[in-house]
Amino acid sequence: MNFVLHGSSVASGITIGQAHLVSSARLEVAHYEIPEEAVPGEIFRFDAGVSRAKQELALLENQIPADAPAEFGAFINLHRMMLEDSSLSHAPREIIRERRCNAEWALVQQMETLGEQFAQFEDPYLRERKVDMQQVVERVLKALMGERTPLAPKLSDEHKLIVVAHDLSPADMLLFKRHEYGGFVTDVGGVTSHTAILARSLNIPAIVGLHHARHMIREGELLIVDGIQGVLVVNPDPLVLAEYRLRQSQHELERKKLGRLKSTPAATLDGTAIELFANIELPQDLDKVHEAGAQGVGLFRTEFLFMNRKDLPGEDEQYEAYREVARKMAGKPVVIRTLDIGADKALDGHIEAMPNPALGLRAIRYCLAEPHIFLTQLRAILRASHHGCVRILLPMVAHAHEVDQALVLIRQARQQLDERCLAYDKRIEVGAMIEIPAAALALPMFIKRLQFLSIGTNDLIQYTLAIDRTDDAVAHLYDPLHPAVLQLVAQVIHTAQRAHTPVAVCGEMAGDLALTRLLLGFGLRNFSMHPSQLLSIKERVLRTDLAAAQPLAQKVLRSSEVAKTRELLAQLNA
Repeated sequence: MNFVLHGSSVASGITIGQAHLVSSARLEVAHYEIPEEAVPGEIFRFDAGVSRAKQELALLENQIPADAPAEFGAFINLHRMMLEDSSLSHAPREIIRERRCNAEWALVQQMETLGEQFAQFEDPYLRERKVDMQQVVERVLKALMGERTPLAPKLSDEHKLIVVAHDLSPADMLLFKRHEYGGFVTDVGGVTSHTAILARSLNIPAIVGLHHARHMIREGELLIVDGIQGVLVVNPDPLVLAEYRLRQSQHELERKKLGRLKSTPAATLDGTAIELFANIELPQDLDKVHEAGAQGVGLFRTEFLFMNRKDLPGEDEQYEAYREVARKMAGKPVVIRTLDIGADKALDGHIEAMPNPALGLRAIRYCLAEPHIFLTQLRAILRASHHGCVRILLPMVAHAHEVDQALVLIRQARQQLDERCLAYDKRIEVGAMIEIPAAALALPMFIKRLQFLSIGTNDLIQYTLAIDRTDDAVAHLYDPLHPAVLQLVAQVIHTAQRAHTPVAVCGEMAGDLALTRLLLGFGLRNFSMHPSQLLSIKERVLRTDLAAAQPLAQKVLRSSEVAKTRELLAQLNA
């Protein structure tokens, strides 16, 4: 049966491939009673499922590249140990005997029992292992149901697979960065969630907020992901498939044309120079940065070095990662944001559950509450500054005392390096993310303390409009064109420029083609975005007449009517 689902596009492009389902052990399974004489056979089926899951783990272990992070092997060992533990390998057999039920239902009942036990552990690390246990159960369930558990497909086939999931965490997306899937779709999620941001960095078509895709799609079904329109076509008929193959070819041709702009200086029609920087999550992203011709790294999201592992990266490990980026950028600026953890980005066992993580102990608050973690990172960044043009960026500041405390710790990190006779850039610049309305409204007190600013529009919009940007139920309320948002962004740019303080936009607004001329009209001269967006933004910059854009941008700023704002924006982009 062919049908169409609509969601929110988070990464443009068109891909055609086969569905690759990523399911959750919490999905409902059938429950039925079996006759007494069938019990031994059902237990044998359960044992066979466990055995197959072990074989898959062994195969997955053999597929790990030699240069893969150590946590991959640790992850497999942990899952193997859980599979061999009697609480999973034997307890369900007793449930099958006692209740004369099918193996899948017995396994899920045991999973729920174990889940309650994990939740009662006082140790945060042990509590977090509940997720690992559920993943192990999921692997056995798929073996019992006859599904192939997702391993690492052959690299030649990966680009033909489209990941279909109910939800994917930022940590999940980080693992996907190591593969070359054709696209992905999820039932939930917002367009500016960290999962969506990572999806854009993969430069593959992606759609979120489809609601029922995971339940309606079968493994291996042919899918078309239209990341331009936010449309998912399931089992398309020949005419639709042919039309989308043509669109796909046209889109690829446009991308190749943009590639010719790589070495063209970014400037408006009147010759005003514009800086176009790239955002990265890992050192491996630098190839895409160079392909796009970025003038520097405007945002290195260091928290992704801390994910998908049970321990924290030490000073030397972090130093190696930061140094690699600094060296490969060959003197171009590299803005390294200090650990921005919390909200939908969690560290295994290091942050306890909070009632409202977006408003809790996250980003600079967490770093100041854990000075030993913060100092380790600061020393690593400072050491890397000896190898390139490195800058330090503090996330989510709201109070002057947060900046003051951070500067004290930076001085302490300097002293510690001096005592060890280690070199670093004595003139390293320190800036801050303006992503809380309080910081935008009280900007002068930050300008006095810092050398540069970067506007994080994702959180600025979230906190201004009181919207959880990870929740697709309120995604329609997330609006970068809300008058309050535009007033704050324009005010920060204007105030910073009057104080001769460099200011950039590094949030998703920077990579939104519809907003490029508006931001230029506000006075912005530094954009930082995902490498995949950079050449499109450069083309828009090259075709922009600043003299015409500035008055229209001011009209947009004065508009309080949504329809009028969009009409003016259309004129601006004509």
